[in-house]
Amino acid sequence: MVSLIINPVSGGIAPAVAAARAQHAASVLAARGDAGEVCVSQCRGHAHDLAAAAVRRGDRLVLAWGGDGTVNEVASALVGSATALGIVPGGSGNGLARGLRLPLNAEAALHAALTAAPRVIDAGQLAGRWFFSLAGIGFDAHVAAAFDRHAGARGFANYARITVRELRRYTCASYRVNGGAAVRALLVTVANSGQFGNGARIAPDARVDDGQLDLVVFRERSRLSTLLALPRLFTGSAASVPGLTIERVETVVIESDAPMGFHVDGEPCAGGTRLEARIHPGVLRIAAGV
Repeated sequence: MVSLIINPVSGGIAPAVAAARAQHAASVLAARGDAGEVCVSQCRGHAHDLAAAAVRRGDRLVLAWGGDGTVNEVASALVGSATALGIVPGGSGNGLARGLRLPLNAEAALHAALTAAPRVIDAGQLAGRWFFSLAGIGFDAHVAAAFDRHAGARGFANYARITVRELRRYTCASYRVNGGAAVRALLVTVANSGQFGNGARIAPDARVDDGQLDLVVFRERSRLSTLLALPRLFTGSAASVPGLTIERVETVVIESDAPMGFHVDGEPCAGGTRLEARIHPGVLRIAAGV
C-alpha cells in the first residue's frame, strides 16, 4: 500500500489547490492500480502521525507532498523502518528534493517516487531532533523562526523578503565548536544535503549517503562582506567565501553562553547552551535515484 500526505499550506497555496492535489494524487494511484490512501494534514505534527500509522500498517511507500518541513515530519516517522519515503516538492525552498536532484514538477515527481527502487540515505540529529537536509544555529535559525511567525502567505517571495529584513538587524553570537575558542559567527550549519533551497548551496559537496555531516562555520567579518558573499551560495563556491570553513564530521558539539535557537530542515526549535549533532548512516529508505 502507498500513502500520500499533502501539506495544505506549503508554498503558500490556496486550500482549493490542496484539495485539487489530493484528488489528482488519488487518480494517479488508481490509474496505476496502487492501493493507496491520500491524506491532507490538518496541523503541525499531523503529517508525522499519519506517516507513523502508515509504518504500522506496513505500507511500502509514504509520499510527502510539501516543503522541507513536511518532508521532515514524514521522514522522522519512517527512520529505521522498511517503509520508503517519496517526495513531491511543494514548498518554499525544497532543499532536500533539489539536493537529491528530484523532479520539481509534481507530475514527474509522483511518477519518479512511485517507480524508483528505494535506496538508503543518512539522517542527522541535532539536540535529538531528526534532520535530513540540514540543521543550523544562528542566522538561518533566526530566519526560520521569523518565517514561522509570519502571519501572511508562505512561499519563497515572503521568505526572501524576511531574510533581507532580518539580515539588516541581526546580531551575531559567539559559539564554541568542539571545545575550541569562541568564534563570532553568522551561522553554524550541519549539512547532510547541501542546500537551504532554491539553489542556495551552503555545503556544495555534502552527500546524503557518505556517513558524514558537513560542518559549516561562517565567521562574519562585516555585514557588507556577508552581503557580498551571498551570490556565491548560488554558484557552488561557498567554500571560497572569506571566513567560511567546511569540515567533515560524524559528531559535533556547539556551545554558547546563552540558550540557542536552532532549526531542523527549516523548522524552528528552542535549545539550551549546549547542542550536539551526529550522523546516523543509512537509516532512511527513500524512493529516489542516485
